[in-house]
Amino acid sequence: MTSGGERTRITVDGEEFEVVQPYDRPGSYDLSWLTGPDPQYGFGFQTHPPAPVGQAELEEAVRDFLAQVDPTTGHIE
Repeated sequence: MTSGGERTRITVDGEEFEVVQPYDRPGSYDLSWLTGPDPQYGFGFQTHPPAPVGQAELEEAVRDFLAQVDPTTGHIE
């Protein structure tokens, strides 16, 4: 994940994520799953064309990610 950028936290369905918008990659988002089994685990996505997303779009991306996670391993298999 990227270290330099605007950081926020969101909670979706009881799970907490840190969201980083890297300064050098407009429309890019790196999310770390803070309440997951591995706090370094998460996902990223980009908008095309590069554009900011709102809270609803971030929550939808998190729900899509969580739907893919194997509940036994806590990772996408």
